[in-house]
Amino acid sequence: MPARHILIIAAHPSHANDGGLGATMARTYAQSAAQAGHQTRMLQLDQLVFDPILHEGYKRAQALEPDLAKAQADFLWADELVFVFPLWWGGMPALLKGFLDRVLLPGFAFRYDPQGQGLTPLLKGKTARLIITMDTPGWIERWLYGRPVIRQFRYPILRFCGIKLGEVRYFSSVIKSSTAQRQAWIQNVHHLALRQ
Repeated sequence: MPARHILIIAAHPSHANDGGLGATMARTYAQSAAQAGHQTRMLQLDQLVFDPILHEGYKRAQALEPDLAKAQADFLWADELVFVFPLWWGGMPALLKGFLDRVLLPGFAFRYDPQGQGLTPLLKGKTARLIITMDTPGWIERWLYGRPVIRQFRYPILRFCGIKLGEVRYFSSVIKSSTAQRQAWIQNVHHLALRQ
């Protein structure tokens, strides 16, 4: 398979440099994909400087901070986006949602039809993967909650912009996991990255 451009979005609000599970998974994915011959870049959201609030919605343009302008360039560069984040209250952390609110803007990620007849996705041809850690037991997330974060990513976020959602990996329950279990999960992420 030809080399791909892979952007890893490490979206734990506090674990970019402390050796936390999510941070380790993100770094493992980047290193393993590079080992497989792909080009990788990583965005550690807790290290970026930006206002996560889209204060005026789309009524008025909000100037992009330099880190967000670079993030948009990274999105355009990437063939695949890999989001690594914890599941909090059944969804993504506010930092990741705010990042997406600020980056996936009209004119960049999609374009409204001038006559109000729908929209045109502007990020077609890209794929995405989700690597999600959580304390909730997997069966509860799947059968009781219905995996709402996957639906949110697949339809109103990614498909809206023309990005196809590929593989999703859940790792749980983190709070009850042993060191051996976490190491096995990290190996799982390593093998996932090698299978590009």
